[in-house]
Amino acid sequence: MATPLLLAQQIFSAVSTSGVSNQHDMSGCANITASNATLVPNQAQAAGFPTDISSLITFLVSFSALRDWLKLIIFGSALETCRRLCLHFYTKIYNSFFITARFEEDDSSYDWMMVWLSKQPSWKTARDVQISTRTFNLNSNAVLIEGENEDPSSVVSGNRQLAYLPSESTVHSFWYKRRWVRVSRTIRQGYYNRREEVLELCILSTKHHVLNELLIEAKKTYQEAQENTISIYNSDSHNNWNHIASRPKRPLTSIVLDPGIKDLLIDDARDFLASKAWYSARGIPFRRGYLLYGAPGSGKTSIIHSLAGELGLDVYIISLSRSLLDDTALGELISELPEKCIALMEDIDAAFSQTLNRDLEAEETGEKSEKNGEQQNQGISPPPPPTSRITLSGLLNALDGVGAQEGRILFATTNKYSALDPALCRPGRMDIHIHFKLASKYQARELYRCFYLPDSEAKEFEAKTKKAAEKEAADDSGYTSVDEKTALVPSSSSSDAGSVVSGGPEPVTFNGSSHRSRGPQLSPAKVADLAAQFAEAIPEREFSMAALQGYLMAYKVRPFEAIKDARAWVEKERQEVAKKAAKAGKVAATSSSTELATTRASAYSSRGRGSRGRGSGSRGGRRGGYYTD
Repeated sequence: MATPLLLAQQIFSAVSTSGVSNQHDMSGCANITASNATLVPNQAQAAGFPTDISSLITFLVSFSALRDWLKLIIFGSALETCRRLCLHFYTKIYNSFFITARFEEDDSSYDWMMVWLSKQPSWKTARDVQISTRTFNLNSNAVLIEGENEDPSSVVSGNRQLAYLPSESTVHSFWYKRRWVRVSRTIRQGYYNRREEVLELCILSTKHHVLNELLIEAKKTYQEAQENTISIYNSDSHNNWNHIASRPKRPLTSIVLDPGIKDLLIDDARDFLASKAWYSARGIPFRRGYLLYGAPGSGKTSIIHSLAGELGLDVYIISLSRSLLDDTALGELISELPEKCIALMEDIDAAFSQTLNRDLEAEETGEKSEKNGEQQNQGISPPPPPTSRITLSGLLNALDGVGAQEGRILFATTNKYSALDPALCRPGRMDIHIHFKLASKYQARELYRCFYLPDSEAKEFEAKTKKAAEKEAADDSGYTSVDEKTALVPSSSSSDAGSVVSGGPEPVTFNGSSHRSRGPQLSPAKVADLAAQFAEAIPEREFSMAALQGYLMAYKVRPFEAIKDARAWVEKERQEVAKKAAKAGKVAATSSSTELATTRASAYSSRGRGSRGRGSGSRGGRRGGYYTD
């Protein structure tokens, strides 16, 4: 068997032979090749070909072209190695004088830096900038285009405000505390082809204290701009918390509840936030839960909003009905909550009745099939299957399991307290339960006082809009309703009958009232007296606070007419409730009769089958038709 060395010798021999006798015919070349294939080592040595590795290398080097190629390869490799080494050392030395920080778009620090950069005066002279109306989770940007807000009455000033920002894929530089800073924004493709933005900041400094000062300043700047707002977060399909909105803080004085409820919540929450060491010393998980239950529109969500602003905490909304949310995803969401925040689960009873149960499989295989069968018999299409896969055990483990987050305050709201499982309501998960009832006379009085009591902002607003108000108002006070001294007698215009607006071929009617006019200037004593009269017209525990607020909104600048039309509004609401109850009763009666007819039909068919099985004939079938339960 020929070795590789012999094959190489034969190839070189064939090349040499063909070069010497290139004038031979093809048959001669074939004979030479065939004869060379049978050479033995002794014949190869006689022909002068190399028989070992060293001889082969010497033979190859004897070619001048090959020597030139080898020199070029070695020289090029050495040159590229030197270039890479020089670049490596240059980069290392260059980076030793710079501190580089990167900020990703889905992190809160990115918003801090973008707001801080938008405030830098260097953008006024920059040659390549990006114009943006993004608020970066704030209600307004602090650094704006010069001259935009010079005229507050301008239409432009009321729109989204413009600001200068660093352009994408462009390097910008400026000075910060006598340090040269370079900033750039890049766009990259993340997972699932998501667009991700990265901000890179390079500071000419060898110490981190400059970067620390810059970060602290950027965070303070952002917090100052967010001083009167709270941040609201929600989760996406990838279990990431995203900032969805910033809402103005709502003062506690604007929330009207029964006496003691606001003080209980705010004092208990503050005591909890200040008791971390106490919890840790006693081995108690540092968590607190509040369950707010009661009638819809009684102020459960409003008090949570107000408490978040009072405590300076962000709100993280946990939607148990989110599509494809399972126990594992819920545990990840709760474990990624920050230490001090408010976790909100609204209408937990609705999610409980649909998907939260101790045995999800039993419901799917048993009760679900029976209900769907009954609905199909009645001609009613069954409801769509729930998309959430959360079980009660998964929710309980997420709230107080081993991996549950500590330091957060949990608020859960429900309209059906009895529908919740006792395991969910026990202390440790829901420590304080507060019942929100329908509005009392006390709440009606305080709500009226909150609407019409003058405050410090009223004078400032009056001074700013005095010129415009004089054009709109017909008299000195600008109040277009009945006079304060006029007795409270029914008038032709009320919120029930509607108002008539002229100016077209046909009168246009609308419910409510226009807010173009200003209300009368009432003294606190007068407002208190009117509030007492309004409370007398509102029945005890019959309407929600949301309903009362909606009624007063129609009388925003007409406090006297709000009292005058209150009793008529109460009667109208009672009639609406009676109509809804009657309609619901008819639907229930129809459903009951349909169910009874279905039961009788089923009994008739089963009785008929049984009679035919016994051979009783048509008489047995007729007896089955008179079957009664």
